[in-house]
Amino acid sequence: MTAPHCPHCGAPAHARFTAVDRNRRLSEERFPYWGCERCGVIFLWPVPADIGRFYPPDYYALPSSRQALVSASRPHDAYKVALVEGLARGRRLVEVGPGIGGFAALAQDAGYHVSVIEMDARASAFLEREVGVAVHHTADAAGALRREGPFDVVAMWHVVEHLTDPFETLPAVADALDPGGVAVIAAPNPEALQLRLFGARWTHLDAPRHLFLIPIAALADAARAAGLELAAATTTDPGTLGWNRFGWSETLAHSVRNRYVAHALRLLGRVPAAIAAPVERRGRRGTTYTVALRKPGA
Repeated sequence: MTAPHCPHCGAPAHARFTAVDRNRRLSEERFPYWGCERCGVIFLWPVPADIGRFYPPDYYALPSSRQALVSASRPHDAYKVALVEGLARGRRLVEVGPGIGGFAALAQDAGYHVSVIEMDARASAFLEREVGVAVHHTADAAGALRREGPFDVVAMWHVVEHLTDPFETLPAVADALDPGGVAVIAAPNPEALQLRLFGARWTHLDAPRHLFLIPIAALADAARAAGLELAAATTTDPGTLGWNRFGWSETLAHSVRNRYVAHALRLLGRVPAAIAAPVERRGRRGTTYTVALRKPGA
């Protein structure tokens, strides 16, 4: 296979590892990931032409009601609303890839005028019917952002890693923001301690659904080119701390096929998670990051 060039900076890439779908085991195929020698972006290439089949109809487990959604989401997503409130200068918010809409519902309850861009038909129907937000059902996130803006906030919680063109989407994010507006992006961290230890077995790689692992520096560089400034970056936000624990437990659990052994390993994962916690809090070694990008002006 001829080595590809980095989709971000164009530098040569080298074979990083080959992974399989350990999280959902929908296929026995092997997926090659490449690493850029210059900017550190890790990417899947080639992307399966039928990547959609790795998102089965039950990819989202829909709750019974909006109330059930809010109750289940508050422990995990309330910090996101607090983070946005500390950054936003207005109340018009769009979320790209909301899934079942936990954050969208909490943001709406906090007084934001919320709309969402979602490609999954079942999730879109639930968001419109139960959550009560404006839904743009499309796979063209960039086009929808440009059509529906301007916004004060663009939220993308663990979405960019799924996009086939994340570096082309950032200019659309910039176009959709009012001057002074902010984009909040969370994504898996290719500088994570767990990736160094587990490599292709790491549960946050989520092959082949995660097409990109983008370092904070590379994302900030692409954002600057799109006209956005890095306002904040962290790998110790509450979401990351939860994903750290999840990463240890689920990586161990997905190393076996027997569900009873997997459950035992999932419980055992709490031990290395606790031991590694102080290390993962330092030097951007957390499993994920959250960055805030601001559009200059206002």
